[in-house]
Formats: sequence, structure tokens, C-alpha cells
Amino acid sequence: MTARIRNDASIDETDARILGLLRERGRATNRQIAAQAGVAEATAHARVRGLEERGVIVGYEAVVSQRALGLDIQALIGVTLRPGARQTSIASFSAHVRSLTEVTQAFFVGGVDDFIVHVAVADSTELRRFIVDQMSGHASVASTRTSIIFEYTRNASASSFS
Repeated sequence: MTARIRNDASIDETDARILGLLRERGRATNRQIAAQAGVAEATAHARVRGLEERGVIVGYEAVVSQRALGLDIQALIGVTLRPGARQTSIASFSAHVRSLTEVTQAFFVGGVDDFIVHVAVADSTELRRFIVDQMSGHASVASTRTSIIFEYTRNASASSFS
């Protein structure tokens, strides 16, 4: 079985096994990768490097517990921008969101909202302040809709909110 990916590159079953393991455990050793994929360590190393060079693997990251940092409330905020001067509004709001430490992720989307902003804050008072001051208070924003996150899953492995 070969899966198709961008730029007409393809991954085979060995690459798929390697990617599956790295999605679950990004810090897996070369020995663990080789054992999981059923190949020699040198082959596993070469495969991982090849996936990185082809842009299939673009980085490694630590998954941080927001709660352990005292950020007990997470929310998704749907943001609709005001009509007119769309490109300027999009660029301005996008730059603004990237500068905010409360923002863990931001998505420029099509549909009802223009942006979906994922935030982590200490409590509901902090969330209200963030929405009023940083979202609704921005000149480009017409409206916001907020959904509190109770639990989430991330990629191939499930991560509890707590």
C-alpha cells in the first residue's frame, strides 16, 4: 500500500509505520523506530532523514500540559472580520494574534468565521478579559463566538485536557 503525498512523492508501508510511531512518540530512538518498522537501524535513520528532506516531517515538538502551567481554561474563539479592506484586515489580525501569549494556535479558515483562535488562560475572568480586550477590541473584528474546550485529542494519540 502506498499513500500519496504532496509533490508526487509517495510513502510506502515502512515510511507509514515510521510516521505512525513518530506521531505517537516523537522522541523514539532510532533503535525503537527500526524495531517498530521491521528494518535495520541504518535503514530507519535513512528513512527518517529522507522524510525530513522531502518535507513530510517538518519538525518535532513537546506537547505541554496547559493545566500544569496553571492555564485551566482553553477555548476556541471564532472570529469574523469586518467587511472592507479584507487583505489589510486579515494581515493585521493575523499579526495581532501571533503576538499574543494566550494563543496556542490560530487558523485562517473559510466558512462562517474568518479565524479560529485556540487560547489557554487561567480562568473565566481571564478568558473574558482576553475576548473583550484582544479579540473584540481589535479594529478589524466584527464579532466573536467562543466555545470552551472540555477535552481534546491530538493527532494519532489521545491527550486528555487534564
